Amino acid sequence: MAGAGGGELKYELAQNAYVKLVLHALKHKTSAVNGVLLGRTSPKNENLVQIEDSVPLFHNHLGLLPPLEISLIMIEEYYSTRGLGIVGYFHANERFDDAELGNMSKNIADHISRYFPQAAVLLITRSLKLYRKGKIAALLCRFVSYASMAF
Repeated sequence: MAGAGGGELKYELAQNAYVKLVLHALKHKTSAVNGVLLGRTSPKNENLVQIEDSVPLFHNHLGLLPPLEISLIMIEEYYSTRGLGIVGYFHANERFDDAELGNMSKNIADHISRYFPQAAVLLITRSLKLYRKGKIAALLCRFVSYASMAF
């Protein structure tokens, strides 16, 4: 994916952010979980998005819009004072063999990408079989809005 400066867009995921989102998924093994990725574009390289932190959101009832909107506003206000913004979305499905991003997740990621065009989507899978089959070569990737795609 081309970044703002024409180079390839890359993501750097900090250990703290990774640990939080994985623990959220492991704690709620039988539920779909989601959350947001927080970070900034690197001051030295505009094609590098540094993901510094993650905030787990829900582990059931992912489709409820009012709690999601309120959560996003509160997270944005709190972390903006620390120089961080919402730069992506993470999701883990409830089924072990499901490596697809559902419609609700796509809608949330689309909403985030309107405010941060380089938004990332991290799909967490819980099955090692999928790794062996090569179905998820890129778990963390740039989200491309369906509205911006030419068919």
